[in-house]
Amino acid sequence: MDPSMADLNSPHSMGTTIIGVTYDGGVVLGADSRTSTGMYVANRASDKITQLTDNVYLCRSGSAADSQVVADYVRYHLHQHTISLGQPATVKVAANIVRQISYNNKNMLQTGMIVGGWDKYEGGKIYGVPLGGTIIEQPFAIGGSGSSYLYGFFDQAWKEGMTKDEAEKLVVKAVSLAIARDGASGGVVRTIIINSEGVTRNFYPGDSLPLWHEELEPQNSLLDILSSLSSEPMVT
Repeated sequence: MDPSMADLNSPHSMGTTIIGVTYDGGVVLGADSRTSTGMYVANRASDKITQLTDNVYLCRSGSAADSQVVADYVRYHLHQHTISLGQPATVKVAANIVRQISYNNKNMLQTGMIVGGWDKYEGGKIYGVPLGGTIIEQPFAIGGSGSSYLYGFFDQAWKEGMTKDEAEKLVVKAVSLAIARDGASGGVVRTIIINSEGVTRNFYPGDSLPLWHEELEPQNSLLDILSSLSSEPMVT
């Protein structure tokens, strides 16, 4: 096989940044939108936050194929659960089904996920389900390749009792920081706010995100970058 084609034939992966944050009244989920195939960007505007039920969503990282099939199975089981009990599944039930499927198939799956949502029994909840099928309830969870750059930031910036706006601003800022440092994260930022009033989706294009240290201004093409450079000859 031509070595130059190796990356094109690599599995689709979401070396990514996913975040879930609780606030006083609900949860905010956020993610970037870059999906990679080896060194190539296969999709620059993918949606990594998948609906499981009306009140529960799943943030996906790792292998795109693996996380999508897990989401499909979980959605099916939750539908059956709702029919059997006559009421929507709780966030804990959804997270435990994700955990069970991940654990039972841990030797084959390459995906880490965050389950977030709101229910009338426990309010807003965030559960992390990393590689291997562990389940961890947390006030905030971060995952994907970009999470390595964010642990210290969240230790400093997260606080209990945040408002909805504070929580969403924190998520958007954190994803933009990861995009600045992590080559596998990029594109736009998508957020989902889940509370007793329902679900709100928000979209933040890449050129509206804050720029961090040594980041370049967004450009439409390479010609824009070249034209902005000085035409003065180099002096040695």
